[in-house]
Amino acid sequence: MFARKPPLRSVGTDPDYRFTLANERTFLAWLRTALALLAGAVALASLVHDFGPRPFRVAITVLLLALSLAVTVGAYVRWDNTERALRENRSLPDDPLPRIIVSGVGIIVIAAAVLVYLAEFR
Repeated sequence: MFARKPPLRSVGTDPDYRFTLANERTFLAWLRTALALLAGAVALASLVHDFGPRPFRVAITVLLLALSLAVTVGAYVRWDNTERALRENRSLPDDPLPRIIVSGVGIIVIAAAVLVYLAEFR
């Protein structure tokens, strides 16, 4: 099904520690983004009960949760691929994570705008 990658420490050589630490900081920044998306989902689901139609709120909550999960998993995959490239002295791999987050947040912003409109002018 999926080919198992060799352990990270057995790949290539240790890169300059500054690059490894920068990669780790980027990973943590993506995790903070995922946690913010999760917090938004929890807030929308539990704190804002009379804000627009319930099915619409639930749909946005599900989108936020899905995006949070995608960012969490994507952050780890990105960290691992980048660390392996650093250890093997290869070019950094292409990363779809920024496109995913921009697309997802754009959809959520549009949905939230519709929700605000429905809540105010219904």
